[in-house]
Amino acid sequence: MYIISSYSLAVFFCIITMLCWGSWGNTQKLAAKTWRYELFYWDYVIGIVLLSIVFGFTLGSIGEQGRSFTTDLAQVSSDNLWSAILGGVIFNASNILLSASISIAGMAVAFPVGVGLALVLGVILNYNSASKDDPVILFTGVALIVVAIVFNGIASGKMAAGEKKSSSKGIWLAVIAGTLMSFFYRFVAAAMDVNNFESPTPGMMTPYTAFFVFAMGMLVSNFLFNTVIMRKPFVGSPVSYKDYFSGSFSTHLVGVAGGLIWGLGTVLSYMSAGKAGAAISYALGQGATMVAAFWGVFIWKEFKGAGTRVNVLLFFMFLLFISGLALIIVSGGN
Repeated sequence: MYIISSYSLAVFFCIITMLCWGSWGNTQKLAAKTWRYELFYWDYVIGIVLLSIVFGFTLGSIGEQGRSFTTDLAQVSSDNLWSAILGGVIFNASNILLSASISIAGMAVAFPVGVGLALVLGVILNYNSASKDDPVILFTGVALIVVAIVFNGIASGKMAAGEKKSSSKGIWLAVIAGTLMSFFYRFVAAAMDVNNFESPTPGMMTPYTAFFVFAMGMLVSNFLFNTVIMRKPFVGSPVSYKDYFSGSFSTHLVGVAGGLIWGLGTVLSYMSAGKAGAAISYALGQGATMVAAFWGVFIWKEFKGAGTRVNVLLFFMFLLFISGLALIIVSGGN
């Protein structure tokens, strides 16, 4: 299988992860013009599963180092198999709740509260499970990103003031989503031998196998989670599988593209964990909050017409974000 050979390359792939995790939401925004997010989400999950299979039989099966995809899958222990599946189930539940929170409370509440909480808790969990980074530099970087997320939330709140009042349901959904999301990476990382991808411990997984099993956990759990949300949505009227199959090919393709984008970021994050460490891989990936903010500010023009105070908040948001990323990267090189 293909193995990342250097820390600098691992960081580069982690940055791609951040871009992917922060950009897939654009496909949901495009589809939302004619497509409910519950229906979009099926195509999104299908895209992730398809990508996991492609990576398994390509990069996961070439070269002489490590174990090939099929060989690795056949020797996985039941404990590690269920750990990666659980990671997929947890992420799926958290991501659906986060999407529901966005539909109720808006981006100004859902992303700062949900993803911000996921970043803080997730870095702590992943550092404790596989600590190989300088804790002072790492957590200083995380703190700067947290402040940047807060600034983002304040700026978004000022723009949304007077338009709608965030409901307590949306806030609590974001809190639950963020708490759940902070755990998913830990379970997947625990199923991989992140310290030795070249000769992984028997029973543990390579990144490609872990990604595939994780995707299967998402797919299977989606039949429960998304079916329930379709029938009893947090907002709007119920939708059915008939509605899903009535969608056009181009509409379905947008959702699949969203899954491919998010999935690419995820498999690169798993691949990078061996050299960068689980904490850094996760932290850089969850910097996607600011990538999403970039899309909102400069592409979708969500802050068009904002006053001086909002623009100042946005300036410091991006400054703190870049500074925090730099510290996280440096922490792994010590």
